[in-house]
Amino acid sequence: MTTFSSTCPPPSRSARPSSPASALLDLLLPARCAGCGSVRGQVCGGCRALLECAQAGPAGPCPAPPDLPPLHAAAPYADQVRRLLLAHKERGALRLAAPLGAALAAAVRSATGAGAAPLLLVPVPSTRRATRARGHDPMLRLAQAAARELRRTGVATRVAPVLRQTRPVADQAGLSAAERQRNLRGALAVRARLAARLVGHRLILVDDLVTTGASLAEAARALRAAGCPPRAAATVAATARRGRSRPKE
Repeated sequence: MTTFSSTCPPPSRSARPSSPASALLDLLLPARCAGCGSVRGQVCGGCRALLECAQAGPAGPCPAPPDLPPLHAAAPYADQVRRLLLAHKERGALRLAAPLGAALAAAVRSATGAGAAPLLLVPVPSTRRATRARGHDPMLRLAQAAARELRRTGVATRVAPVLRQTRPVADQAGLSAAERQRNLRGALAVRARLAARLVGHRLILVDDLVTTGASLAEAARALRAAGCPPRAAATVAATARRGRSRPKE
């Protein structure tokens, strides 16, 4: 069951204003906010605050797939958060990576708690076809933004894009939770030469969104098969899922 707090904490000392370059671009090339539609750059102050105020916590589908590790998310997949994620992922709004990455970093902190070992964020990979169509790898970009935010707050963090697809998979749209699990089973792997480099780190799977949990569960299975099980998983957003309902991507 997804649990989030809607209480906005006091402004963080680590919160950073937009860079001068971004502010200048917004002045010269005004764009509508991808979250709410206001003409205030790609993300307005209100939508940025919505991400900053989201209180990350335990999340995930119910029932969860067997291989899914403990999962935390920053916000529900709805309204402005949904539109911001889609704009970054499908429409190439790359400047959204920083605020979305900060939300992902909050989910990582919630999932990991305190610990001395350095963190490795392992992004769930997109298919090659999807990456080519989009012209960028949105999840790798978000993982890198989250790692920068975590390092800025004193958490040693790197990104480890070690998962690779071993076979083509069908489009997930319209598939049930069980069908998605069957579709993805055995589709990911870790190259043997990379597995040894993961020893001694806390591995955290990261993705932009969790719906049925099938993608994260398959990624966790692949890491366990390589001898480096993830400690937890973290996402920017999570859908509310009950019974046999089928949330859409």
